[in-house]
Amino acid sequence: MRLISSSLRRDFVPRAALAAVSLACLVGSALPASAVTERDPAPVDIEIASPQPGEIVKNRVHMAPVRGAARSGSGEPVDFDVLIAIDVSHSTRYPSGIDVDGDEELGFNPQEELVAPGTYPEDLVCSDEDDTILAAEIQAARYLVEVLSAGRTRVGIVAFSGAVDPDTGGQVSKDQKDAWVVVPLTNDFDSVYRALEDIRRTGPHGATNYAAAVQLSVVELAGLPGAQSAPRSGAKRVVLFLTDGVPTFPFGKGIVADPEDTEVAINAARLARKAGITINTYALGRHALAKPVAVMEMARLTVGTYTPVRNPGDIVSFLQGVSFANIDDVVITNLTTSEISYDVQLAPDGTFSAFVPVREGANKLQVTALASDGGEHSVELDLDFEKSGLSERELALELERIKKRNKELLKLIERKRIQSFRARQQKKVVIEAEEP
Repeated sequence: MRLISSSLRRDFVPRAALAAVSLACLVGSALPASAVTERDPAPVDIEIASPQPGEIVKNRVHMAPVRGAARSGSGEPVDFDVLIAIDVSHSTRYPSGIDVDGDEELGFNPQEELVAPGTYPEDLVCSDEDDTILAAEIQAARYLVEVLSAGRTRVGIVAFSGAVDPDTGGQVSKDQKDAWVVVPLTNDFDSVYRALEDIRRTGPHGATNYAAAVQLSVVELAGLPGAQSAPRSGAKRVVLFLTDGVPTFPFGKGIVADPEDTEVAINAARLARKAGITINTYALGRHALAKPVAVMEMARLTVGTYTPVRNPGDIVSFLQGVSFANIDDVVITNLTTSEISYDVQLAPDGTFSAFVPVREGANKLQVTALASDGGEHSVELDLDFEKSGLSERELALELERIKKRNKELLKLIERKRIQSFRARQQKKVVIEAEEP
């Protein structure tokens, strides 16, 4: 990958240097970036939250709920601080490609379709404002938060765009804020939902400033002076960076992607790395994918992931596939009946819930987790089951919800390692069943 040249305009050096040096002084050098080398898979830990030892599980059908958490890396943090950085620039007013609000009317761009003159305003680029790229970003963030555990994860929202001077096309002011905290890191997820609604009501505006968003995220996650979020030691720090464009600010005109805009964004990612922050980037649509240098480098430098999302609306499903705990899959096997449950809802923070086929009386279950680096680990538990409890309809609805979510993720992302992992688990059960 070719990096942007460090030969910059005269006015770039003092402004970029000032921002970088001031933030770097706060971050310090206590957390230098480590060289990324190939190594053996990290240990995998699994904790079972329920059922507890000696607990009798009751249900009207022969299915038992199992809940717990898995993570990769012995000694790694079990808690997470997650900032979702949402691009709210002017271009996010375009159609996302999906029916975000579920009203069975897909928003489209009237400027690109054959419609009767006067049907839509001349400047309208999406026939349904609830199906825009911004609407998809908000929906994706909302769905993600819904599956997280408030007990172990704090979530914050940062929005970014830059005000554009209508006369010059550049920034209105060199001191303007092109990123802001919509809600600080919190366990109060209701406040996060309200913050997302505030973004939706405000709507798209301005140009795109990657650097401002990353720098502000570093301040919040590291608890530096000026942060609105309370610092928390021992938590893994993650930024989920959503954008449908390329960096066009703070330099030049807001409609032009100057090399300096990319350079300063990459420099901000270097500071994030020093603060121990991982950035997972999502490039939404053809404009973001046309020149993905910045988002790719931001992810690479912070040992995060870069995800191209060709149809912007697919971010609604893609974002749920992220893993903060570095766990890709969990499978639960009933060793007593030789039945396997793949219907496991795995959240990004490693928490999981499942329904497992069981028989009345004693059952021995095995929970196996697959880590992102290929590591595996299993734990066993005893489960006593009695037929009673939830109705078959309630169980069917819960199972259908888990199946639908897993199907969407597997359809959007080719996950050959997971399929291989599941095949190995099936093979183990078959071999054990055949043994005399």
